[in-house]
Amino acid sequence: MPSPDSFWNKQYAGPRYLFVWLAFAWLRLIVLLPLRWQLALGRFAGRLTRRLIPSRRRIVEQNLGACFPEESAAALEQLGLRHFEALGMSVFEMAMGWYGSLKAIDKHVRIDGVENLEKALSLGSGVILYSVHFTSFEIFFPKLAQFCPRLSGMYKNQRNPLMNKIMTAGRGRSVDYLVPKEGLRDMIRELSRNAVFWYASDQSYGGKSSALIPFFGVPAMTNTAISRIARSTGATVLPYFCRRIDTDGPQYIATIGAPLKDFPTDDAAEDTRRLMHEFEKFIAQCPEQYWWIHQRFKGRPDKLPDIYAKRSSQE
Repeated sequence: MPSPDSFWNKQYAGPRYLFVWLAFAWLRLIVLLPLRWQLALGRFAGRLTRRLIPSRRRIVEQNLGACFPEESAAALEQLGLRHFEALGMSVFEMAMGWYGSLKAIDKHVRIDGVENLEKALSLGSGVILYSVHFTSFEIFFPKLAQFCPRLSGMYKNQRNPLMNKIMTAGRGRSVDYLVPKEGLRDMIRELSRNAVFWYASDQSYGGKSSALIPFFGVPAMTNTAISRIARSTGATVLPYFCRRIDTDGPQYIATIGAPLKDFPTDDAAEDTRRLMHEFEKFIAQCPEQYWWIHQRFKGRPDKLPDIYAKRSSQE
């Protein structure tokens, strides 16, 4: 993993990188604030973003309207607002995960279901923590790493090379090895080392290993490779949930679930459907903390309506 010192390179001195440098400095500084203050600023930033980027607000509204058709317009409006607040807070949670005090993270973060992880590791064929994109997932890695002899994960390359270095170094604080999303062979090699591999493949996907899988009752193009990976490697797949709860102070709970019974099978689509159903039940507990800003239902066959085009054409 690149160290922060490796950022200081002449090739990153141009104006293209000015905003990234400022963002990097800001991320390093904000973690000095108490977490409660950080989250208050995050809520404000999220509300501001909602006003300033109407195109993203529309995506959130379209996703929520499709997934929760039984809810009133007022309820969906409030849920959308809370989602943008969660998005704003996610930036500060990411900064804490990358640069924050480990003592503070230990205080605020809890991992449940460690016994499921330990049992899976004892089998020696690797563990896949199968997740979806929750807004708070970055803050959990330092705590999760305490229970993992080797922690690996998959990431998406950023367009800006400096941002890519900052991201991989930030996660590299806790994650031993990061695999680009195209690096399936690297993932398999990590599992052969009995690594714990964080894997979130819930975003829209139109590759060969994809199928229309219901997501809150709405067909969505979904990556089904998890079934094939589990069959070929013998790795144990454990559902992994993350959430923030607000009680007397901000607390974060990750839950490592038990493996699904009779998983995997020869039916990759059905295996993925079962996993998505587990996540639907959890998302329903904290719906504002799922990544609704992503176009979850893009890339579907022409026979299905384009959720985003239909709604935007009416505006």
